Amino acid sequence: MTILKIDSSITGENSVSRQLTARIVDQLRGAGSDVIERDLVEQPLDHLTLDAFADSSILDEFLAADTIVIGAPMYNFTLPSQLKAWLDRILVAGKTFRYTEAGPEGLAGNKRVIVALSRGGFYAAGSPASALEHLETYLTGVFGFIGIVPEFVHADGIAVGPEAREAGIANGLQEIERLAA
Repeated sequence: MTILKIDSSITGENSVSRQLTARIVDQLRGAGSDVIERDLVEQPLDHLTLDAFADSSILDEFLAADTIVIGAPMYNFTLPSQLKAWLDRILVAGKTFRYTEAGPEGLAGNKRVIVALSRGGFYAAGSPASALEHLETYLTGVFGFIGIVPEFVHADGIAVGPEAREAGIANGLQEIERLAA
């Protein structure tokens, strides 16, 4: 099995999403597993241009992976621009989706995608800030467009205070345990 690990947090060692992606990969890693790590902060991708779009190396890496583990911290109610630049390279007509008379059809449905979300506040349905949640909803839509139903691990309340941070991390780690079961 090939696991592609994508990290996009700018906070380095203090990153909750990086802590969660490391744990997910540890849970998934088996004998004979290959893990490819892509740090979008250490090795950022340029914003999409026609020249950049012509380079298929990021797409090829995605297509070769069986499981993709993504660290997605919420910045200003959505995803980091580093992660958006990566997504721009894997959403390719004729490769990961195609247009048909019946509408778009995803072509990448044979992959497992696990997203480790970390959010400073609380954005679940029914919460006061739920209308500002554009991270999980965006990623659900984007991956659904290419035929993948992503699985999410949530660490919320990271910026509320030390107790809420610890509770958010603990929740994320518990969700990882359930994924591995």
